[in-house]
Amino acid sequence: MTHAQRIHWEDAYHVIEPQITAAGVHVWPFEPSFPLDVRCLAFQGKSNIALNRHDYYELLYLHTGEVTCQIQDQFVRIREGDLFVMGSVLFHRLCEYRTPRVRAVVLYFMPDLIRQDDSAGNSLEYLMPFLVQRPEFPHVVPASTRVPAQVFDLMQRVRRDLPSAVPRAHLSIKTYLKMMLVLLVNHYAAYRGVAGVVGRKERALERLRPLFDYLDQHYAEPISIDHAASLLGMSRSHFMRFFRAMTGQPLIAHVNRLRIAKAQHLLARTDKPIATVSQEVGFCDQSYFGLVFRRLVGMTPREYAAAIASREGAPAGERDASRTHRRE
Repeated sequence: MTHAQRIHWEDAYHVIEPQITAAGVHVWPFEPSFPLDVRCLAFQGKSNIALNRHDYYELLYLHTGEVTCQIQDQFVRIREGDLFVMGSVLFHRLCEYRTPRVRAVVLYFMPDLIRQDDSAGNSLEYLMPFLVQRPEFPHVVPASTRVPAQVFDLMQRVRRDLPSAVPRAHLSIKTYLKMMLVLLVNHYAAYRGVAGVVGRKERALERLRPLFDYLDQHYAEPISIDHAASLLGMSRSHFMRFFRAMTGQPLIAHVNRLRIAKAQHLLARTDKPIATVSQEVGFCDQSYFGLVFRRLVGMTPREYAAAIASREGAPAGERDASRTHRRE
């Protein structure tokens, strides 16, 4: 039996999007005692995931298809068989799906998993490819290097041993992870350097924390650039440059993505009419709400609600008719 036949593919959008906070941070539900996971995700062009960053480190093996990845304001192409390497400070997302089917096997892990029990001081060396990710860093390891295939094989071994609370299994998984990291260290040998740039980036993102905390509580209320700048003690022009540099998008785009994410949650979890949802997430004009929703999600609010209902397995005619009636 092939790897493809054994893989159960999850819908990436519905796995990832609900876990992205107002600060644009993707929070993965790791097992606290062993923060590592491998998942097999199917991406669809009609459901673009918001720009996000995360505290964990990520390895993404593109199993099927071709896609463009946005990293801040840059775009890179990932082809079938390539490996994508991402640290913890850059905002990014997959977008522009170039094939009808895009599937990826991802490995997420917290760096503390490598740092713990590091009596020899080798953790920094293992993690170096994630710590030196400057703007020019080549995040994509081409399939032609043969490194991605080796990493994918090790991912499959890790996936086979998960989930497990057995110490022996944890030891073997850590060993496989370190084997992957050694492959990457060797591949990125030319890009080793001072990792201080990572600390500066993290401190810069922390400066936005008061604004993100405010938006998490007041996303449905109007917010001006001047108000946002004042929350951070910045001038209007400095704030506009700073926010875009850190998040890869202007403030209004970030707020709209946050509001639409909240709307998706309401449409999926309640039977509130679309007009009510529009108002509750901060859109006074229902037509504009529908326009923004379609641009970001790839379908109208009504189509999204119907798709969720269908995916949840309710009786087709009964659920669709009920939702249509309630959401007009």
